[in-house]
Amino acid sequence: MIDRELIAPQDPSGNNKASHPVAKMGIYIGASLIVVMFGALVAANRMPSLEPYALERNAISYSLFVILMLVPVCRFLTQPGKMFAASMIAWVMFAAAYNLAGIYFTNLFQVLRSPLEALIEGAVVYGILATVLWVAEMVLHARNHPIAPRRRASDGAPRNVR
Repeated sequence: MIDRELIAPQDPSGNNKASHPVAKMGIYIGASLIVVMFGALVAANRMPSLEPYALERNAISYSLFVILMLVPVCRFLTQPGKMFAASMIAWVMFAAAYNLAGIYFTNLFQVLRSPLEALIEGAVVYGILATVLWVAEMVLHARNHPIAPRRRASDGAPRNVR
């Protein structure tokens, strides 16, 4: 028999609606990163009136970008695997949109980086963050739960019964 809970897990309210917070977070953050990227590209390339404020314009777009990149990290702070999965969903979406943006903005990859380089850089950053969070979680767990010696004979040793 097939277990219905494995096919479509139920939420506590009794609805038979599957919820995937990792995929939702990845899609929302990916869409947000794409909006910020296109907004920054349009502001930098198609609005000459903002050229005197290039430093401020770039600082705003970089700040929004970093804040959006940190959302999955903060959301899944104690679950490094889920954090990495959600982040990579978002980052793959961003890299695909960045690749498409290179079609419209002709010199984009010569001025900045290629989509593959952007994808690898994001994967490395999120991989390092996931590893740091995983190690920190293990250290905190070991600190809060001291290792105690066993008080009974080991399971494989013969017992002296009298």
